[in-house]
Amino acid sequence: MALALAEGRKALWRSAPNPPVGCALVRDGQVIATGHTAEVGGPHAEATALADLHARGAHARGATAYVTLEPCSHHGRTPPCADALVREGVARVVVALADPNPLVAGRGVERLRAAGIDVTLLPPDHPQARAARDTMIGFLSRMVRQRPWVRMKIAGSLDGRTALDNGESQWITGPDARADGHAWRARASAVMTGVGTVLDDDPRLDVRAVQTPRQPWRVVLDTHWRTPPGSRLLQSPGTALVYGATAQGPEAAAAMARRQALVDAGATAIDAPTGADARPDLAWVLADLAARGVNELHLEAGARLNASVIQSGWVDEFLLYLAPKLIGPGRALADLPPLARLADATTLRFVDVALVGDDLRVVARPPGRDLF
Repeated sequence: MALALAEGRKALWRSAPNPPVGCALVRDGQVIATGHTAEVGGPHAEATALADLHARGAHARGATAYVTLEPCSHHGRTPPCADALVREGVARVVVALADPNPLVAGRGVERLRAAGIDVTLLPPDHPQARAARDTMIGFLSRMVRQRPWVRMKIAGSLDGRTALDNGESQWITGPDARADGHAWRARASAVMTGVGTVLDDDPRLDVRAVQTPRQPWRVVLDTHWRTPPGSRLLQSPGTALVYGATAQGPEAAAAMARRQALVDAGATAIDAPTGADARPDLAWVLADLAARGVNELHLEAGARLNASVIQSGWVDEFLLYLAPKLIGPGRALADLPPLARLADATTLRFVDVALVGDDLRVVARPPGRDLF
């Protein structure tokens, strides 16, 4: 299963919206084939492993298949993997996670057992089941909660500043941390920011510091369609989505002209309902992104949007890079309001802490957020 998990991680940057699944085929204590999910429309992990086996003139009869997610049982872009394992004469299947996809949801295991195959499903608290869940956290979130897994990335100083008062921020963290941040950006289906960051920094929001087989979508929350058509994020390869509001009143004509200019520049402009703050309703935006197949949403924004998303409870995971520097007055990680009681503080659980070059990387989540 450890080998299957390693195979699944290879698919993190390529398989979305499908889950990044890994498979290892073993017979007589020897690994005979491995595979992972390909790009959309390509073979799933089990089919990839079987194809590798066939290419070498071998067979899977009597083998044990270790898979990180329940084999699919339905016809989608590819045939059912459960049927392929049955057809190949596999004797046993060990599954790390049940598939919550309503099109599968236990039917894959049922089909295997009906064919006489011995199936073992790891308990949810098994270390390898937890490892599989972390790899597929975005897919699981989209299937169970109908919204992406939201990861907020922030880079700052040890005293919690992301820039000087004058806006200078390049570079607080070092090159290793920046490359690591791009690797996390690459595994996401989409990278989101606010129009304030676009106007202040003109970011590209693409993946440059590491190799990637695909670019995540760029997403901008922009109520009044103020994103300049010449913005660098619209020039990067791949899809750019801008969520704004339907304009009303005397400014409607000008706002609609700005919206059309973004469409002409290649953006997908989406009219979203607004919340009490007159900004695009983030719950609606997240549901829309999930419907479009976004598994993991990587948020890189300014202090105001960061604070709004944190206060709304939408952040599933914090990815924080801290440089060994003390800056003093400057821009905060998030413009959170003052608290009257320490008991009201947002409480997190550290998931991982590691040195990346000279900087510290902290991964933290709200307690229990990933138990779905």
